[in-house]
Amino acid sequence: MELFRLEHKKLWRKNSTKICVLLCFFYCVIFGSFMIYQWITFGSRNDYVEGRNFDGYENIRKCQAYARKYKELTDESLQQWVRDFQGLKAQLDEERKTQGAEDWETVNKRQGSGLFVINGWISTLYPELEEADMRYVDIMCGYVKPEKLTGLYERREKAVETFLDISGQTGGEKEYLFRINEKVRKPFPWKWIPGWETVLGNLLADLGMVMALFFAIVLSSLFAGEWHDNTSSIILTTKNGWRQLAAAKILTGLSFTLELFAMVAVGMILLQLVFLGTEGWNMPIQMIKMIAIAPMNMLQAEIYEYAFTLLGAVGFAGVVMLFSARCKNQVLALLLSLAVVYGPMAFKEKVPIQLEKAFDLLPLVGSGTDIFRTNTFHIFGRYIWSPYLLIWVPVMIGVLCLPPAVRGWARRMRV
Repeated sequence: MELFRLEHKKLWRKNSTKICVLLCFFYCVIFGSFMIYQWITFGSRNDYVEGRNFDGYENIRKCQAYARKYKELTDESLQQWVRDFQGLKAQLDEERKTQGAEDWETVNKRQGSGLFVINGWISTLYPELEEADMRYVDIMCGYVKPEKLTGLYERREKAVETFLDISGQTGGEKEYLFRINEKVRKPFPWKWIPGWETVLGNLLADLGMVMALFFAIVLSSLFAGEWHDNTSSIILTTKNGWRQLAAAKILTGLSFTLELFAMVAVGMILLQLVFLGTEGWNMPIQMIKMIAIAPMNMLQAEIYEYAFTLLGAVGFAGVVMLFSARCKNQVLALLLSLAVVYGPMAFKEKVPIQLEKAFDLLPLVGSGTDIFRTNTFHIFGRYIWSPYLLIWVPVMIGVLCLPPAVRGWARRMRV
């Protein structure tokens, strides 16, 4: 335990570690969360200059208050929302005598935002109501007749089935996915959606890929740094030897991974509670994407995405420590580590779909947003929904990397 404490202290004393932690916290928490909530995304639109005002907290409260009037997603509430939108738009047309995107944005602001989410519901569930000659003139919410928006949940089931057919997911795979979909509870509670959409679809979606850079920089020097600092001969003469030191280094690497993740996650969650609160946590994720099949509410989806990033980070730490132990050059260890995460991005959409899905199993390469998708793996004659594997396989890869990391470093120590 004393050896672990010394290694842990040694790692945190490095300037590179301190700089990485500060940059990671600033980018993910200050810029990636606080500025998103207060200004970049949720600040009210400035009527006089391009951009947004620095008033996200107040604007979010107004948006949440407006959305409370609808309560549940039903045929009637959806029709009422469209009537409200069209009424506000007609009023604005009369006031300003203008048309087009400016009207959408202004009405969207007055109506508590969420316009494009709800317009997405309508275009997905009622495609026959789209008028081709209006496609580049107005959005569907602006001209669709509210009374035609009926059979909402039946249409959702049909839309899911159509999507699976178009995706080539038929037969046993389709039946498997529909069994998951059957667990989705209806009717859907209706609160303010854009806040949760931003958290699940943006803030957490790429969190692991961003943090991977800082994990790689810090952990790549954990073993390889001993060669850089010419301390290998000293290690051989210590009473603990390489085996105990290797265990201490691995525990240090895992500990740092958990500590950095905890700092970022706690900061992001606290800001989320301050700006968004907990309102709408029980909405199903189908309120963001209607054809999603996961029987999850917003809170469950957020827990999954944080767990996905945490377990992926632990798995990635194992991979980085393997490269660090096997390479005498920490720059090479860093480059190999970064290639694991960012390399597959260069080949995405250029390789067969099965290989692309296999890339997603690498630590921090996939995305927690797969809970919104219908991707599956076919293993030993059985279909497995991708989020089940994406959360466990990366951490298993990292754990499997630890024994060869110890053996590889031992062999180099004996040279």
